[in-house]
Amino acid sequence: MKLDRRRFLRAAGVTLALPWLESLARPGSPAASAGPPRRMVCICTPLGLHAPNFFPEASGREYALTPYLEVVREFRNDITVISGLSHPEVGASHDSIFSFLTAAPHPERRAGFRNSISLDQFAAGHIGGETRFPSLALSCEGFSLSWTRSGAIVPSDSFPSAVFARLFLEGRPDEVEAQARRLRDGRSVLDTVREQAKTMQPQLGIADRDKLDEYFSSVRELEQRLARSLEWSRRPRPQVNAGPPQDITSGADLVGRARLMFDLIHLALQTDSTRLITLLLLGTSLVPPIAGVNLGHHDLSHHGQDPTKIAQLRTVELEKMRTFAAFLTKLKDTREQGGSLLDRTMVYFSSNLGNASSHATRNLPVLLAGGGFRHGQHLAFNPNNPPPLSNLYLSMLHRLGIDANRFGTSSGTLRGLEPVS
Repeated sequence: MKLDRRRFLRAAGVTLALPWLESLARPGSPAASAGPPRRMVCICTPLGLHAPNFFPEASGREYALTPYLEVVREFRNDITVISGLSHPEVGASHDSIFSFLTAAPHPERRAGFRNSISLDQFAAGHIGGETRFPSLALSCEGFSLSWTRSGAIVPSDSFPSAVFARLFLEGRPDEVEAQARRLRDGRSVLDTVREQAKTMQPQLGIADRDKLDEYFSSVRELEQRLARSLEWSRRPRPQVNAGPPQDITSGADLVGRARLMFDLIHLALQTDSTRLITLLLLGTSLVPPIAGVNLGHHDLSHHGQDPTKIAQLRTVELEKMRTFAAFLTKLKDTREQGGSLLDRTMVYFSSNLGNASSHATRNLPVLLAGGGFRHGQHLAFNPNNPPPLSNLYLSMLHRLGIDANRFGTSSGTLRGLEPVS
């Protein structure tokens, strides 16, 4: 079997993209000379993070870990925490989410607002043609973070099974439906391409064989999670002789939804199906199924300094941080040409709100992981006179190899954030 960089395993309505394998990048080939690709993932948690539990008190490299940063302790040298940043001229409102990745001026009253292009779509205009999908807009709640140059919203994918099908199922409608049926019955896409995979493996080096085994394990793990989610959705709810409590449906499970999306993002990056992904996490009024929490997430985020609510909010946000940490672990454990997937992927984790309780849009919680920057620091800016958040966005575009002069409201790149090389 002749191998090439764009090799896929195909059989019976399945197209399984291969991860980046060194055996597919022969010395002197375009893939080898270009080196491993650089990628960007932008994540928004729409109800913010409680600032005292997130921001360190000290700036620089010797900062003490806060409760939320303690969760990502092992990534201390892979992350930069940034405080003080915001988008100028974006008013205090939940609607500030429209400007999260665009920086378009947004008054507190939405009348007359016109959006501009989002960071991911700007990047897709330059490097989107290098992958099967120019970008992926994912959402745990239906809304999208991505906007076109004309200010139109890019529809998001909210159902992990549909994203999985887009990544791996291809063929005639009857073939795709047949494979979808196999997945519902618990059969793996790997069962379909097994013989092709066996034929290919002897031609790979030891490192690539290990990488392929790791990738196949990731595919199986995600399939199992999708199958469990489907199974629960089919089960009738128990009947009780009591009045109905506040509804807890699948729409409340912010941790479960995030985990599925993070698994999909890992696979999409690992297979180089896309290099640009946005993800909106779930901000729900429902009670999340987390031990010790009996109030809705939105209610907790609008705590009004109530210590009971702040304590429960901490419990919710710690679970959110643990899910994020597990995603970083997957990226760091995935090897790619002498480095890790995290080394080549900028993971931007933030919110459109600095304080959800007052809808404030100043001093946004910002964490940047991976992507080849000199991390291990807390960059602290004066929240009363900060550089535009778009300066960070311009730095990220440059790291993708895009020679842009400006983006959004940028006045330059972000001071203190330096690439490794």
